[in-house]
Amino acid sequence: QVPLVESGGGLVQAGGSLRLSCVASGPDFSRRAMGWFRQAPGKDREFVAHITWNGGSTNYADSVKGRFTISRDNAKNTVYLLMNNLDLEDTAVYYCSASPFYVGSSSRADFDSWGQGTQVTVSS
Repeated sequence: QVPLVESGGGLVQAGGSLRLSCVASGPDFSRRAMGWFRQAPGKDREFVAHITWNGGSTNYADSVKGRFTISRDNAKNTVYLLMNNLDLEDTAVYYCSASPFYVGSSSRADFDSWGQGTQVTVSS
């Protein structure tokens, strides 16, 4: 496990943008795939995006594909989620996650570390 801290959430109007950041502690960040998940009230935590250890490959949920971009800066132990053209249905708590493997997954079970979450609220 590795401590993760998300930031960058907030209130934004539909059609606007936000960039979330997640900072990891320790020396293992560059060896881990990273992911973003989100959870709306009354719903399960769902996959948003993941990225391989070196940023060479990314994957997105269909609901965010073309609007969200996951990236990472291993020198800063940081992973980002740029969210463009936000919709009301994007409102959720967003969680950063770390995998023990080099490649990511859309399954929560394949990640062993989780941040505390950051709230994203999209208004009309």
